Amino acid sequence: MITHISNGTISASIDSFGAQLTSLSAHNKEYLWQGNPQWWSGQAPILFPIVGTLRNDQAHSAAGEVKLGRHGLARRFEHTLLSSDETSAQYELRSTEETRKQFPYDFVLRMSYSLIGPTTLEQRYEVENTGTVELPYTVGAHPAFNAPLDEEETFEDYELKFARAWSYASPSLDHESGLLDFEHTWEVLKNADSFSLTHDPFREHDTIVFQDVPDNVVTLQSKKTSHGMRVSFKGFNYLGVWSEMHDAPFVAIEPWMGCATALDEDDMFEHKRGMELLAPGVTARRAFTIELL
Repeated sequence: MITHISNGTISASIDSFGAQLTSLSAHNKEYLWQGNPQWWSGQAPILFPIVGTLRNDQAHSAAGEVKLGRHGLARRFEHTLLSSDETSAQYELRSTEETRKQFPYDFVLRMSYSLIGPTTLEQRYEVENTGTVELPYTVGAHPAFNAPLDEEETFEDYELKFARAWSYASPSLDHESGLLDFEHTWEVLKNADSFSLTHDPFREHDTIVFQDVPDNVVTLQSKKTSHGMRVSFKGFNYLGVWSEMHDAPFVAIEPWMGCATALDEDDMFEHKRGMELLAPGVTARRAFTIELL
């Protein structure tokens, strides 16, 4: 079921299957990738209880075996619409016998989408531990944006802009396993506050994995028109930037709490980078915003 929200300037649509965005528009433009299967049929899946890939899609945990595909299970289930009004919608996914076959923990995941400014959407996660043991988990987002936004532009007309100049080298991605290699990195930025988009890094490296981005904010913007979006993600230590390698006309800007299993990690679920351990009865919250420019 699709739910539509709008404040008259910005509009969004959310699908209850996966509780994911399917549209985000303003200024008479559709900003969100519309899932053309020629490149990628996804749009903006939510990532829980993992980000990325486990080694061989499995891991050990204190509660038993974890068997999860890429980016976890939340995107593969119908979520219950708890409430909605003109400018917000809230969804819920509760653990079931089926989820426990993949992830042997009890939880409630609530996703909220709210229009909080003239052209700003907030996406909020609430994770509640409804079990009797610590809940290990991480969350992330995977919204993909049209690049270009206008027909007269190209992908290469866009850049990522940061709060200030910095230097950064991204871990490599092992293409066969999907695991990260923090020992072999490649230079993304050298004392620069912007990164011009081309398809070459995505063909060669698949994904740029940023960590500790200055002020936890990044802007994807056209150098020709200044249209784009600003993503602010306080509380998310990682940021994935991805585009499908065959010259796809989109780029995903992905706030992550954690990341894919790394080659230097063991197979204990609790040992993954960015993993949070939530005590029984406790609820944790994370949110990020997308401002359309």
